[in-house]
Amino acid sequence: MSSILTNNGAMVALQTLKSINSRLSDTQSEISTGKTVASARDNAAVWSISKVMESDVKGFQGISDSLNLGESTVAVARNGAETVTDLLTEMKGKIVASQEQNVDRAKIQTDIVALRDQINAVVGAAQFNGLNLLSNRSQDAGSGTVNVLASLDRSATGVTASDIAVAKKDLGTAASSVTGGTVATIDGPETLDATQAETLTVSTPTGAGQVFSLQISATDADNSTFTAADYTTGGTAADAQKIMYIARDGETAGDVAKGLAQAFAIYAADQGLDTDVFNVTATGDNLSISSSVTDATDTIDAQINTLTAPTQVTIGGGLEKLNDIDVTTDAGADAALVSIEFMIQNSIDSAASFGSAQGRIETQASFISSLTDSLKSGIGTLVDADMEEASARLQALQVQQQLGVQALSIANQAPQSLLSLFR
Repeated sequence: MSSILTNNGAMVALQTLKSINSRLSDTQSEISTGKTVASARDNAAVWSISKVMESDVKGFQGISDSLNLGESTVAVARNGAETVTDLLTEMKGKIVASQEQNVDRAKIQTDIVALRDQINAVVGAAQFNGLNLLSNRSQDAGSGTVNVLASLDRSATGVTASDIAVAKKDLGTAASSVTGGTVATIDGPETLDATQAETLTVSTPTGAGQVFSLQISATDADNSTFTAADYTTGGTAADAQKIMYIARDGETAGDVAKGLAQAFAIYAADQGLDTDVFNVTATGDNLSISSSVTDATDTIDAQINTLTAPTQVTIGGGLEKLNDIDVTTDAGADAALVSIEFMIQNSIDSAASFGSAQGRIETQASFISSLTDSLKSGIGTLVDADMEEASARLQALQVQQQLGVQALSIANQAPQSLLSLFR
């Protein structure tokens, strides 16, 4: 049956043409934007995932900048520590030369002072954007560590930032000082007599500026083995500064043990003490005290103290003993040789620590760069259009559109044939 009111062929052709036009519009949008998912309307789930990943990429780009800044800061500190090591090594050569009697020690001392001043200049200049990792004298909590933003960690509960902690070192020559305070015992006393080795335990510092000291007292009834007075430091707050170490922010009990052992070695060299009679070495968080000459008639007591409620504490530089080096005398030249060895080792340890931190930051920066590229590639896989496929589909849809228009035109002309029935 033919009808002039209902043209089924035209309706079918029209629906087909609408469908073709819709797909053609989508294809043209893909070609113009380069994306199959350009908005949440296209695919809400995929669009949401891509936007989260894009936000992570933006975050990682900021982290990359942070890592580059951190790497530069640590590199400056490492170069400074290495330069200080070279200067200290040169100074050691001067000190070794001063051991000879037939030399002009005054001129050698002048060279040593010049090298010390150069070390101060290097440490002062070893800063990047105002941050100097070779100075750690502040008593503020958290001042001894610099955190470099390293990553964003996404989990089901949210996003957290992770850091690379870089510990500050101290290669300055500023002098430390303590005013007032009361001596309190941390561990000991331990006695060396027929037992010629004991251990003292160092407690973890409560914070920057805590003063630790080593107190020694000795007895030898007839002074046959050693002179007891030489190995007695006294127990007052003023005596505590003879063998003293002031903790810096972020330091551990092991750092304090190492510092006290070095302070004793320098004190022993200054006082001309025999380390066979009494010696102190650091072992982890402990101090090992030993003697190879004491017997049942001799005693050497040692204890670790701290100062409570000092009225003022000034944290010195890690190389403050440079100020005490004086090779113009035999005793001074001998003591300087002991001091310089410890200071060289401290500067080497500092440079090595910064080198390790710089290597870790470089590795993380490389990883972040690769991760960012991977995320960008993943986003592209989710939302980017296949341009070859889109081009082929566009050509096909344009042909279909033309055919659809032609089919609709034919369908619209069909009722015209009914006019012949009424002629």
